[in-house]
Amino acid sequence: MSDPTPQTHISRDVVNPGRERSETRRPSVFWVLAMMILPVINLAVRYKVTDAAKFPRSGAFVMAPNHFSEIDPLLMGVMSWNMGRAPRFMAKASVFKIPVIGWLLHKSGQIPVQRGGSVRGSEPVKAAERLVERGQMVVVYPEGSLTRDPALWPMRGKTGAVRIALEQGIPIVPVAHWGAQAIMPRYSKRLNLFPRKTVLVKIGDPLDLAQFRGRNLDPATLNEATTLVMAAITQLLEDLRGETAPSKRWNPTEHDQKETGRFEA
Repeated sequence: MSDPTPQTHISRDVVNPGRERSETRRPSVFWVLAMMILPVINLAVRYKVTDAAKFPRSGAFVMAPNHFSEIDPLLMGVMSWNMGRAPRFMAKASVFKIPVIGWLLHKSGQIPVQRGGSVRGSEPVKAAERLVERGQMVVVYPEGSLTRDPALWPMRGKTGAVRIALEQGIPIVPVAHWGAQAIMPRYSKRLNLFPRKTVLVKIGDPLDLAQFRGRNLDPATLNEATTLVMAAITQLLEDLRGETAPSKRWNPTEHDQKETGRFEA
């Protein structure tokens, strides 16, 4: 399906004028990261963003994008920075042990998550509370890992993103992007930076999770809320791709069981 909304090239001075750029103007380790990363990305990537005005310019929120390439976090981080927000991600705790990289991650406020992707541990919860207190954003990939859908559609989501949004009482904003696979295909370690690639991004409306607030955050509630998030992301991606996603979302657990002979239809 096509999207009648015109796409907008990101321009800091257009989408994020004046005081709305204050978060990126404040001196921080992000300036060091920006000096290292932005020159390369600006040469290799052209962003086209639809509905950029929906991207929150202030206040705490969870950004929930689709995930199909190892380079996704870098591309979404640069996009957020260009929109005036310093991106903070949930990242594997093991990465924080790498010399220099681990220091940069800690200093830039990235959040370590133990293997398995749980956000229920004390450190992620405390980190989320600090983000809310400071009015900062956090990027959480609801799928938890690269999608395993053969056509790169969003697969079944995990509950980390909605748990943070509901526990902290902050908005969750779905985002879809398309084009990263031309820069780094799924599971590949090879970068194809040139010629310059176009990455399409579409920002969704903040999701209304009011129906879940006040409820016990048990697996049923969290899964129900996550289903809404994944549906919103998929709709955005359909608009970007001009295609219709499969009616049934890819479920890694079911396919793993089929492959090992443990699944019964």
